[in-house]
Amino acid sequence: MRVSRLGSDGTRAGRPSARDADDVRAETPATAARADESHTARRRDPLAIAARLSPLLGLAVSIGLVWWGLDSGVLRSLANLQAFIDSLGAWGPIVFLIVSAAAVVFPIVPGGLLVIAGPVLFGAIEGTVYNYIAVCAGSLLNFLIARHVGLALIERIFPARLVDKYLGWTRSPHFTRAFAIAIVLPVAPDDLLCYLAGTTRMRWGTYVAIILLGKPWALVAYGLGISTVLLQLVPW
Repeated sequence: MRVSRLGSDGTRAGRPSARDADDVRAETPATAARADESHTARRRDPLAIAARLSPLLGLAVSIGLVWWGLDSGVLRSLANLQAFIDSLGAWGPIVFLIVSAAAVVFPIVPGGLLVIAGPVLFGAIEGTVYNYIAVCAGSLLNFLIARHVGLALIERIFPARLVDKYLGWTRSPHFTRAFAIAIVLPVAPDDLLCYLAGTTRMRWGTYVAIILLGKPWALVAYGLGISTVLLQLVPW
């Protein structure tokens, strides 16, 4: 004879009771409704909309600048471009620093393009120094913003799937080491990681040391390296 085990409420052990099933059926629509409301709210959020549209706006502005540069002759040769930058005086580096730092904090234009543009516009050494100042300033600001605002802002700026993918890194006891490697070797979206680092218990001094000591390697390898190759390959 097979004896059925009963739970404390008189139902078969391991099987949900009718009341549990009713609860599941009652909770499922509510959970789905909340998820839909959250998704709808994100779609209507002005900051989230701006984050989605800003790359397109940056692309449109970039195309407009290229068209103007070709029409005016500034972009017809590297000598013309550098002469134009020199004619701006101190405003050239100032504008570049502001735009580059802002691109780290908010995705106005792809930051990688500006990192490559630095050595082309200002020369290898000066352009790399400007890249370093701008990227470090933006990265430090990302940490401070996240520390005071929290994860809610990050989820509004970056795609939810991307945030969920790298949020697991912050739960690892080795996050600080992984973060340092990601800063030295640009193998992950370091702008997002800088924001996420601000939501962890990482100390400010540790974060500053990683940024200041780790960024030069990536900037030299990526910005200076690629710009040098492009100038060699592209007749300008």
